Amino acid sequence: MSDQPIYMLNVLWFDPDGGRERYQAYLKAAGPIVARYGAKKLDSYLPEQAMIGEFDADLLFVVEWPSWETFLAFVNDSEYQATRHLREEAITKSLLIRCRRAG
Repeated sequence: MSDQPIYMLNVLWFDPDGGRERYQAYLKAAGPIVARYGAKKLDSYLPEQAMIGEFDADLLFVVEWPSWETFLAFVNDSEYQATRHLREEAITKSLLIRCRRAG
């Protein structure tokens, strides 16, 4: 199981004072590090309207990681740690949900 891909669902709420733009700076800085670990962003979605329940996030996307161990190595990477503040400065709230393919 540890060598199976994992999928991380990212749900973000941007700081209304320039958070979306600051998040782009984070992506530019973190993107090469993510790629070095073999991860890839699959799909991104802009939520339009909650049909059932309350949900007002600004962005949803899924990143495929080669394995859980690879993801852990990425988040502990010193180069990533140096860029992480950019993400935190851009958002007011987030969800990060580890997923696996159904079926």
